[in-house]
Amino acid sequence: MKTPYLSRRHALMAAAALPFAPGLAGMAHAAADMKGASMAQFNRFKLGGFEVTALLAGTRTVENPTEIFGLNADPAEFAEVSKAAFLPTDKAQFFFTPTVVNTGSELVLFDTGLNADGITGALAAAGYTPDQIDTVVLTHMHGDHIGGLMGEAGPTFANAKYITGSVEHNHWMAAANEGFDKNVRPLNDQITFLEDGGAVTSGITAMDAAGHTPGHMGYMLESDGAQLMLVADLANHYVWSLAHPDWEVKFDMDKTAAAATRRRVLGMLAADRVPFIGYHMPFPALGYVDTRGDGFQYVPASYQMMMG
Repeated sequence: MKTPYLSRRHALMAAAALPFAPGLAGMAHAAADMKGASMAQFNRFKLGGFEVTALLAGTRTVENPTEIFGLNADPAEFAEVSKAAFLPTDKAQFFFTPTVVNTGSELVLFDTGLNADGITGALAAAGYTPDQIDTVVLTHMHGDHIGGLMGEAGPTFANAKYITGSVEHNHWMAAANEGFDKNVRPLNDQITFLEDGGAVTSGITAMDAAGHTPGHMGYMLESDGAQLMLVADLANHYVWSLAHPDWEVKFDMDKTAAAATRRRVLGMLAADRVPFIGYHMPFPALGYVDTRGDGFQYVPASYQMMMG
C-alpha cells in the first residue's frame, strides 16, 4: 500500500491539535517579573470648548488617619462608617491632583503639588512642558499646593503669571511660614489678586470656599454650557470629609467655617448636578455629589465626561 503523503501544512495543523503536554520541550514559559502597583499620571477630557487634564503629581500612604479625620466623631461611628466603605482605619492613601485647563487660547494650571519634580513629571506624562504654562492659579497656600512653584534652578514655570486670592495671600504674608517664604514670596511682583466672583479668564470664576484656610478658593469652569468645579481642599477625603461634612479635619484652620462651607458648596453641586475635581479625591479625582441622609455621597465619574 502506498504511504499517504503528509504535507508540512498538515503536519503543523496536526501538531496544533495535540493536547497541551507540560513536559514537552520548548513549551514551558518563564514567570514574568512583578511590575509593582501603578496608575496613570493624568486624566484628560473635554468640557465644552475647554480641555481639562487632571495630573497625579504625587501619592503617599499616611498612618493613623483617625488623627486627621473625624476629630469630633464618635470612634465607634468612625469605625462603622469606614467598614461600610471598605476602608481600613489604620492608614489612608493621599492623592495630590493639580489640574490643567486648556481654554483654547491659554494653558492654566491650578496648584503645583508637593515639589517641582512631581509636577513637572506629571506634566510631561500628559504631554506638556512647564514653559507652556501661561497662568498658575493657587487655590490656597498649603505646602502641597505651592511646593512645585520652585525647583533647584528657580521658578518652575518660566513664562507664567500667577493668580491667587487676596485674603489668602495677605494671611500668609503676615505669618511665619517657611514654605510660603521660599515658594511664593519671591514671586510677589508677578501675582495678580482676585476676590470671590473674580475671573481668572473667560469661563473660569473664583468661588469663596474659606475655612480650610482663611482665603481658600474653588474655581468654577464653564464652557459652551458645560460646568465643572475645582473644589481644591473643600473636602480632604471622599468618605471621612465629603460624606460627613461636619466631621472635623486636622488641616482645616477654621473647623466650624470649613464644615459650613462644605455643606454650602456640596449642597450646590448636588442640587445642580455639577461634576467636580477634588485635589485629594482618589485619582483621577473626578466625580459627582449626591445627597445621602444628613450628609453626602461621593459618586466617582465613569464614562460621563468621555461623551462631552
